[in-house]
Parts: sequence; C-alpha cells; structure tokens
Amino acid sequence: MRLKPYYRLFLFILACGAAVAEPERYSSPLSIVADQRGEVLYVGEKTARQIARISPRTGKPDKRYPLPAQPNGLAISNDGTKLYVTVEEPAGRVYGIDTDSGEILQTIKTGHTPMAPTLSPDEKTLYVCNRFNNNIAIIDLATGETLKTIPVVREPVAMALTRDGRFLFVANHLPTGAADVDYMTSVINVIDTEKQAVVKSIPLPNGAIDLREMVISPDGKHLYVPSIFARFLVPTTQIERGWINTHALNIIDVERQKLLHTVLLDDVDRGAANPWGVACSPDNKYIVVAHSATHEISIIDRAALMEKLAGVPEHDATRKFEERADNPMNNLGFLYDIRRRVPLKGNGPRNLVVLGNRAYITEYFSGSIGVVALDPAIRNNVRSVALGPRKPMDAVRKGEMYFNDAALCFQQWQSCATCHPDVRTDAVNWDLLNDGIGNPKSTKSLLLSHATPPAMITGIRPDAETAVRAGIRHIQFAPASEEKAAAIDAFLKSLQPIPSPHLVDGKLSEAAQRGKKIFAGDAGCSHCHSGKYLTNMRKYDVGTGTDREKGIPFDTPTLIEVWRTAPYLYDGRAATMKAIFRTFNSGDHHGVTSPLSEEEMGDLVEYVLSL
Repeated sequence: MRLKPYYRLFLFILACGAAVAEPERYSSPLSIVADQRGEVLYVGEKTARQIARISPRTGKPDKRYPLPAQPNGLAISNDGTKLYVTVEEPAGRVYGIDTDSGEILQTIKTGHTPMAPTLSPDEKTLYVCNRFNNNIAIIDLATGETLKTIPVVREPVAMALTRDGRFLFVANHLPTGAADVDYMTSVINVIDTEKQAVVKSIPLPNGAIDLREMVISPDGKHLYVPSIFARFLVPTTQIERGWINTHALNIIDVERQKLLHTVLLDDVDRGAANPWGVACSPDNKYIVVAHSATHEISIIDRAALMEKLAGVPEHDATRKFEERADNPMNNLGFLYDIRRRVPLKGNGPRNLVVLGNRAYITEYFSGSIGVVALDPAIRNNVRSVALGPRKPMDAVRKGEMYFNDAALCFQQWQSCATCHPDVRTDAVNWDLLNDGIGNPKSTKSLLLSHATPPAMITGIRPDAETAVRAGIRHIQFAPASEEKAAAIDAFLKSLQPIPSPHLVDGKLSEAAQRGKKIFAGDAGCSHCHSGKYLTNMRKYDVGTGTDREKGIPFDTPTLIEVWRTAPYLYDGRAATMKAIFRTFNSGDHHGVTSPLSEEEMGDLVEYVLSL
C-alpha cells in the first residue's frame, strides 16, 4: 500500500520529534589522550557514549564521534590518524576510529570490560586490560585477533609500556587473598612482551589499594603509581592525621623493577582523597596527580622530590621498615615545600595529560575539561571549559557525585568511594565501632543494599537508609545532610549488577547448570539464598563465627555479583568461593557440601560465581 504524501510527511515529523525528544545524557568525561604534536585532544565522554575532539588552544570540542557503548580508555597512533577506544561492556570491544571522519574502521572483540588500550612502538600490537577476566589481551591489529591472554592478579585497570616495548607494567586495582591478615596490598605485574608472560610481581606497601592509573617518566627511569593507603590495622576511632586512609604516590625503578619509595600526598590537616590520574610534564619537571574526591591536582617538583628522597632508604617489604619514622609514607609533611595543591573549578577529576606547560584534566561530574598552567607565575592559571550544555542533575546523579566527594568528610580524608570503590568492596577488613572494637569485618558491596535489609554484616542497621546516615556521621566524622544522604540513597538504589565473566554468551555454562541443581538440591543453599535477590533477608548462625563472633547470627547476603566481591565470609578469611565450602564449613552448617566430589564442588562454585 502506498502512503499519501502528506501522511509520509507526518510520519517523518513524528520520527524527527522522537529523535529530538530523546533524553540528553550526562557528558561524564573520563579518558583523555593527545596526539604526538600536542595539537589535538580526544576525550572519552563515558555516559554520553561519544568521543569529543578538542583544540588545546580553546579547550572546546570541534567534533564528536558517537559510539555504541561507554568509552573508558583511549590510545592514539603515532601519526594521529587512528584512535583506539575500549568500551565498558561484558562483551568487550575495542573500536579503531578514523580521527578525521569519526568512522569506526575496525571492531575488535576482547574480554569482559576492556580498559587501558596500549599500543606497541611498532603499532602492530595492542595490549588491553580485560578487567573482570583478570588478564591482559595481546591483539594483532592486522587481523583483530587476540594472540594470547596473560593472567594477572586481580582487576587490571591500567598499563604502562617501556619505550622499547619490552616490558609492560600492569596495575591491579585491588588486593587478592584472604583479608584476615596483617599484610594486604595491590601489586604491579611486570610482563615481558617477548616471552608474553608475567616475569615479576611488585608488591606495594601494606594497604595500597584502589589503583587507577600510572605513568612512566619521559626519561623512562621511573614509574609513578598513585594509590589509596588503607590503614586497616587500627580501629576507626578517629580520622585526623590520616588515621583511617591516606593517599600516596608510589615510585618504581623501571630498570630494576623495584619499588623505591612511597610518599604521602596528604597534608597534616587535610586529606588528598582518592588519587586517580597521573602524568608527567614533557620536560620531566613536574609530576601531576589528579585527586578525584577533593577536586584538585598536586603539582610536584620532580627533581626536588628525587633529591629529597636521595637520603631516604629504599623501600623494602618488611613491616619494620614501614613503621619507621623516616619512611616517607608515614610523613604527612614530606611534600610540604616541593608540591602545590591546586583546586580545580570543575568536579570529579579523573584522567589528565600534560601538553607543554598546561595540564588538561577530565572533570567527570561537571562535564568539563580543567586547564591548569603548571608555572605558578602565570596569573589566572586555572579554568574549566564545559564540553557542552550541562544537563541539570537529578537525584541519582547528585547521589553519585556525593558518594565520590570527600567534602562530606571532616578534613576531606575520604569519600564513600574510598572504602567502596565503584560502590563495591575494597577487599580489606575494617574495625568499625558499630559492633564493638577489636573485631574487624570485611567491606560489603553496596549493590542491592537498599533492596535487601538489614544492613551491615551483622544486620546491626535495620536498613540501608540508616546505614548511609550512620556512615556519614561515624565514618566521615561529619554531620549527615539529609538532602545529600537521600541523594546517595537514590544513587545506590539505581545500581544494576554487571553480568558475570563466568557466563558463556550471557548464559550459564554446562558446569554452572549442573551446579545450579546442586545449589537447589543436595547442598540446600537455596533455603537461605532464595528469591529475586538470592537472600531471604534473615540472620543465621552458620558456624563461621570465631572468638567473639562465635554463635553470632550473620545477615544472609545476596549472591548477586558475588564473583566480584572476594574475599568472603564476615572477616574475609575465605580467599575463594571454594574455600567457603571446603575449608570453612565445619559441620555443613553453611550448606551441605562435605559429601560433594571435586567435580561437583567445581560445578557448585561455577554456578555461584555466575550469579
């Protein structure tokens, strides 16, 4: 049937109207990269699902390239004609984009949540962090095929390649292993690209967690890695002087592949919470660190720093050294006269690049690029350039901003995200005071916290709303603003689980399907872990309590996204899911698992980790 002309016009107008009416997305600039000549910047606008091309001279976009998913990492070819973009999705993709037209020239399949694309010097190979597969993909760019995946410790999120392309340093976001220990830290894996294998693991000082970015100095001698330092061995009775969390820059000798020093980025009476991006000026004069929760950058005089460190013993892995007074990681005044803290005009700095004498910083929540002149003699040296019209924030977006903002905390020592990075767990134990002192417990993921009361491991808070306000008051040591707490509630309620990397094409594997039957049948797990959220929201003594916790009932947690939240049990003593069932289930109180064969146990574990 042929449509009359006026009816076809009516449908066209409707279609145009529908396109115009599509909700505008927040910009959320996250990743940033510059071409080799420093003439163009490319910014990944995460929630807007696009790349903005920007002139450093004006700071304003002149082109935008739409993407099918949210970008989280960028790499650019030496001639500046091709951009490689990793996007945040379980069925991972890397897009090769023509920088002139914005056309997607190449689509490369990779792993779960690819990040940090890194080009080899000859540009024949692309290295990618598959964050939730816990491996590094080596991709042949000519064919788009993954040649090999190299296992690393846990959640690789950043990489730095030596100038000769021989060694690849990998930052692992969180520690691995049991948490009921005195030493817990993230590590830097070193990959020999010729051998295509991890040849060394560099542990950071005790409590180093939440790694985000790192950079090799222009002279190739040092690797700089910002991190949070969780002071988890002490009870959270106060917050002054970095009692709970401090923030630091780790300095690694590239040639020796050894941690040299760690220096604190905080001041005595003001935290520098949640360091994220790091860059060096091309002349190697400055190291620049972005602080995502205090909305500022640190500009460190590199030569003065190394001169000051020359008289300090190199780091070693003994606790004795860590506790020494001359260790810079215990000195809140070490950077006093060689570092400037420069407040930004935007909110939520993430990544940055330095071109000439200026740093360009992505400002996530304000949808802008911060521009800072590194030379203190330059007047009006800080500005923020909006990437476009700013969409008014709804309650969910405000809550996300407050969750990541150290302004809610006394002296800005930490934000909610400090202990709950990405709103999940930091993998260490904390001795909070809501259930006494001297009984540390594992940090819980906040996913589905409002839907599965009570809150906290012992269920001591009746619901998540109460826990949010108590957290601001007793962990941030500040008055709980009802407007901000309600916004945080809205943000937490909006969270959605991420599909497990154990799924196959989004479905349970054959092993997991067998495990599902064991879970619901002989093991009896579904008695407590039932319903939409895989919890009946009751408390039980399942025989896992020890010492003061012996006989204490614990809240039945949701098992949704449990694959992401190791270590397990209330004190993090179980490094793996299998350890819960095999090692810490005396008397089969926590599911009838002792009769299971090794194959059945593997199937059960595979199912639970697929949830």
